Amino acid sequence: MLDLISHPAEHVVAMKASGVVTAQELQRAIDAIEAAKRAHPRVSLVVEIDGLRWLTLTALLKDLGYGLTQLGDLKHYHRAAVVTDQEWVKHLTHLEDRLFKAVELRTFPMRDHAAAMAWVGDLPRGEHENPEDDGYHGA
Repeated sequence: MLDLISHPAEHVVAMKASGVVTAQELQRAIDAIEAAKRAHPRVSLVVEIDGLRWLTLTALLKDLGYGLTQLGDLKHYHRAAVVTDQEWVKHLTHLEDRLFKAVELRTFPMRDHAAAMAWVGDLPRGEHENPEDDGYHGA
């Protein structure tokens, strides 16, 4: 299951993945990312992964296809946080971090969920749509 979750910073797309992720669920996440890219010059992502078993074949193909289309468009992305205690996900995230240097990517343990939400909500100075808003202000 892949659900969109709320985040107070409008440039952040937040989601939670567990169990089996379907192509339809993944498409909702892709649509949210694309909408955020149209509305904001920089977008950050946070995904909480807890008990993820696998993606269906069509979801995996959709994820790979979308990921490949984004390689030439990394300037729209600022940060990505993966919140998980699953070791295989941490290893995969570290590999992606080495491959995609244009995007800041970090893993956080589940106990540091609030820190991950705050980190992705932060934008570099001068890139806030509202100069008085520094992004995420919650706990």
